[in-house]
Amino acid sequence: MASSSHSSNFPCAACKFLRRKCMPDCVFAPYFPPEEPQKFINVHKIFGASNVSKLINEVAPHQREDAVNSLAYEAEARLKDPVYGCVGAISILQRQVLRLQRELDAIHADLIRYATATCNCNEMPPPLGRTCFHHNSSGNIYYPNPRWNEPYGGNGRSDGGSL
Repeated sequence: MASSSHSSNFPCAACKFLRRKCMPDCVFAPYFPPEEPQKFINVHKIFGASNVSKLINEVAPHQREDAVNSLAYEAEARLKDPVYGCVGAISILQRQVLRLQRELDAIHADLIRYATATCNCNEMPPPLGRTCFHHNSSGNIYYPNPRWNEPYGGNGRSDGGSL
């Protein structure tokens, strides 16, 4: 990521916050542009400028941007939740997924009960995604939902219509 701090002679967000001259070889400049001062402020508040500088220098150049973005994300999460940070957000999302999975399982069970009740079959309920269809003596198909048995297109047919 190229920095605009050197081309326009503005110090990067880190150097501006630390009140120092932004040199051409500034380790922070590519990752903390002057337009995003809060990003560095958060990272500095949680990790400290010296630790961030060490980390940037220890990470392979092609991974530095991802590392700094991860630090920025974690710093923002730590400011919102000082105890758990990102882990707290992940836990909330995992609990939400579990709750939604239980809700989905309950809906699937309701669908199976509905399909079993409307089919009045003496056999096992159909697998999920399948529906019982009944044929009467005239060969017409009757669907589990009574509205689906209404004539299609007002032509008086009661065979469920055709597509």
